[in-house]
Amino acid sequence: MKASATQIRGAVDKPNPATRLYLFHGPDEAGAAELAERLARALGPDVERIDLDMKALREQPGRLADEAASMSLFGGVRFVRILGIEEGAGESVSLLLAAERAGNPVVAIGPGLKASGKLVKAAIASPAALTFACYVPEGIDAARLATTVGREHGLRLTGDVPQRLASATGGDRAILAREVEKLALFLDAAPDRPKDADGAALDAIGADLGDTELFEAIDAVLDGRVAEVGTELARLGDGTAIPLLRQLARRLMTLAELRGDMDRGASVDEVLEKHRVFFREKAATGRALRRWNAAQIARAIDRVRQTERAMMHSGSAGEVLAEAECAAIARAAARARG
Repeated sequence: MKASATQIRGAVDKPNPATRLYLFHGPDEAGAAELAERLARALGPDVERIDLDMKALREQPGRLADEAASMSLFGGVRFVRILGIEEGAGESVSLLLAAERAGNPVVAIGPGLKASGKLVKAAIASPAALTFACYVPEGIDAARLATTVGREHGLRLTGDVPQRLASATGGDRAILAREVEKLALFLDAAPDRPKDADGAALDAIGADLGDTELFEAIDAVLDGRVAEVGTELARLGDGTAIPLLRQLARRLMTLAELRGDMDRGASVDEVLEKHRVFFREKAATGRALRRWNAAQIARAIDRVRQTERAMMHSGSAGEVLAEAECAAIARAAARARG
């Protein structure tokens, strides 16, 4: 069965024992992970998670149905999670949906799956499965998401705070959730003691940093000036890694849009004029468009987003991850030729 956004939120918050498979596909991997986490919370604090990968499903197609039907060692609740599920898991999914019994739900996240693919179609056709297409929210949808996440943490986002949070996090739900958590902690807010969160509070936690302060560092990264990247990062100082990655992602997304026009036949000068690129940024933007092609830009955006998410995990290397990624992208830029 194909679920709407409202239906899937209700389904993961109050799991139906008859649903054997939750299949999340589409490019918003963070959104899919958030839905999977909500399901895990709904199953209880002592839930046991079993992780399977594509290698296991290919080698033992029946293992998925077996894990879904087996009991926990201590008799508690369990669920099965599959990250990066692909079309090659078709036989495993078919066996799961056709099995005589399956008491443990399966959550499968497939960012690369297409809605027109066999796996998604099979899940839509089955009454024992729910599918949901996850796309990165944009514009007003991203602002609404920020408002919703804020409400869940006891925050009433006022003024332009929802738009600022949506813009600063690029619509990435995982990063947005971390920023909202920081804001709630700063204001001592919770669902049972809601607080208003205005622009001053957002400024206080440093959730944003102006483009001007970061332009030189980002320009060095995208221009492939590897030797200068370290100097620029040192100039910015501590505590700027997250804003830097966000601004870098925004710049790359802008380049992706401009590059799309070039790939449709427009020249660099025509693209710069059409999009009214700020005159101080024209030279750097033009160099980047000549150096980077669409595929390279897409890979860079993905790597920057993954690095920011990795920094949010406890026990990570912190700002070192951002510095290493900026250096890696700069080396790639030095080799790139659009």
